[in-house]
Order: sequence, then structure tokens, then C-alpha cells
Amino acid sequence: MVKTLRFEQGPIRPPNEARSFLLRVTRNCPWNRCLFCPVYKTKKFSLRSVEEIKKDIQTARDIADRIIEISWKLGLNGVVTDEVLNHVINKPECGMSWQSIAVWLYCRTNECFLQDADNLVMKPEELVEVLKFLREKFPDITRITTYARSRTIVRRSLEELKDLRQAGLNRIHVGLESGSDAVLNFMKKGVTAVQHIDAGKRVLDAGMELSEYVMPGLGGQDLWREHAIETAHVLNEINPDFIRLRSLRVPDRVSILEKVNSGEFNMMTDDMLVDEIKLFVNSLVRVTGVIASDHIMNLLEDVAGRMPDDKEKILGVIMKYQKLSDEERLIYRVGRRGGIYHSTDDLERDPVKRKKIEDLIFQIRLESGEEGIEKLIADTGNQYI
Repeated sequence: MVKTLRFEQGPIRPPNEARSFLLRVTRNCPWNRCLFCPVYKTKKFSLRSVEEIKKDIQTARDIADRIIEISWKLGLNGVVTDEVLNHVINKPECGMSWQSIAVWLYCRTNECFLQDADNLVMKPEELVEVLKFLREKFPDITRITTYARSRTIVRRSLEELKDLRQAGLNRIHVGLESGSDAVLNFMKKGVTAVQHIDAGKRVLDAGMELSEYVMPGLGGQDLWREHAIETAHVLNEINPDFIRLRSLRVPDRVSILEKVNSGEFNMMTDDMLVDEIKLFVNSLVRVTGVIASDHIMNLLEDVAGRMPDDKEKILGVIMKYQKLSDEERLIYRVGRRGGIYHSTDDLERDPVKRKKIEDLIFQIRLESGEEGIEKLIADTGNQYI
């Protein structure tokens, strides 16, 4: 194996792209001013050249071929099995690029995610060239996905977006965050609700799937109701394929923390967030896509399903949490932030785990009171960002 065979990858990807081939197309974020975002803040945005990206694609292809050769040598007919995966992972000379491709081949998703934050800032014809080359080198890829900002999408004509779709771009992830102009402006998102609607419709009209990210809690205690209702309004106008919830978290490295500490922004409690999500879901009246709560930072992971058929089921999940006693909700919140619970149903499934959580709560109450418990919940939640 050759240690120098490696290609560049960015720092993040959506949870649902965990098993995708990760290919860095641009570096960092061209906007990079959102108060709630901890990513890229110390990094400068830069475009990568078509030649540089193509070189990385070819390198990834070469690595994939080498890994498949290993499979043949092990008598596994080119299939990447546990044995092949362990062979690559346990070799010190195999870096992250080898491991990344090995895991991708092992999972057999045939999916690729383009990093970083807004790849549609590339000239459309250059991105088309990259997509065609990627498809040429990896003809088995069935889905190519990217992040893009609404503000960038509205600068692309429908024909340009259709060209990207024809070249192989199947799905776009957009950080909608909110449909409230007041919230968007306060958080320095750099986009309006009208632009969000325009961008979303353009993506769908171009024949691509659209995944919109919504951030419960972004309106704080002052604007939560407007945030919920106006965000639902924007999504009713767009009707995206996916709505993904990403509740606001505020670790130390997030710019909004300064406004939290000054009292200018009042964070929502977990129970307040549940009220907000309930209002939001109730306000979705023309959405036929999937709601997903696929991140550990969300309190209720099973707020998920296809609208409108699963709307009552989703609301039932919310109401079941709200009907819990104060102590039951606290036990669930500690367990959820610790990665133990995925649903309120889990409260009754493992008495041993529950007893450990209850003992932890009891001990923290003795040492630092209710504030100590809330700090534990906040700290454990923030570690996933």
C-alpha cells in the first residue's frame, strides 16, 4: 500500500450521509456569519479548482481499486467484507482516506456527499464537469448530495440547476433554520423567507430532492411562536422531500452565547422546545414529505414520519412526553442526552439503566442541586456538536 494515496475531506456531513463517500468540493463556508453555527468560524472559505477535485476523485478511485484487490487476494471475490475492512483499518500506513473508502465500499450505499457548506457557489459549468467526472470514475454511484444556501440557489437559473441534475446531482440539503425574517435577521443568516421559498421551489422544479433543515429553539423565548408558525408557512409553500430537525445547542464556541450571557437572547428549555415543535407540526398543512429528527441533539428522536399520514403519530409522541411527570421527564432528558434513550418508551425497557440514571440524578442533586442537573444535560447535549 502507498501511504501518500489520500484525498481531502471536510470536517462535517449530515448524519444521514455517514455511510457516503465524502468528497470535498469547496473549503469551509462562503457566508460564515450565522450566530448559531460553530463550524468553520476560524477558517477562510476557498474554492478548489476542477483539476484539484478531479485529482482527488481519481485518487479515491485508485484507493477503491486497491481495496478491491485486497479482497481478491483474500479470496473474497472483490467484496469488501469485515475481514477486508479490518485489514485496512488495522494497517498503520492506511490513513483516513483508505479507511473512509473501505467503510463506504463495505456499506455499499453507492452514495456520495459533496463537502463543504455551499458548493453551488462554484461556476455551474465547473461543477457539472466535476459531477460528470465523478460519475465516470464511479459509475455505480446512485445518489450525489450537497449542502447549498438558499441565497446561492436563487442566483442559479432553473436551466443551470437542471444541468446539475442531469450531470448527477440528486439531492440538495438546505439550512432553512427558520421561516421568520425576524429570526433570520437576528441570527445573521443572510437570507429571507421569500428567498428560502424561491430556492426550494427551484430545486424541486429542477428535478432534485430537497432536504430542508429546521432549528427548533432558534427564536428563543421571545420569538418561538413566530418562528414555529412562519417556518411551517415557508415549508408549506415549498413542500420539500425531507424536513430535518436540528434543535439549537449553544456550546462555548458559538457566537450566540454572547447574547445569551447578556440576556439579549433567552434560551428555550427542553419542555418549551417540545411545545414549539408541537405548534410547528400542527402548522404543517400542505407538506407531503418526511419529517426526521435524526440527530442526538434532538430530545424526541421518534418525532418522525411522512406527512400527512403520520402527523397524528408524531403529535402522539410529543403528547406522551408532555404527559410524563416532572421527574419522569427529567430522567428521560438525562438518559437522552447521555445517548441511552431514543424514545420515551425506553423509560420502561431497561430497569437497570433507569436505576443508574436515577442514582446519578440523586447524587448530583446532593452535590449541586437542580442547577447541576441542568448543567449536566446541557454539557452532554453540547458535546455532539
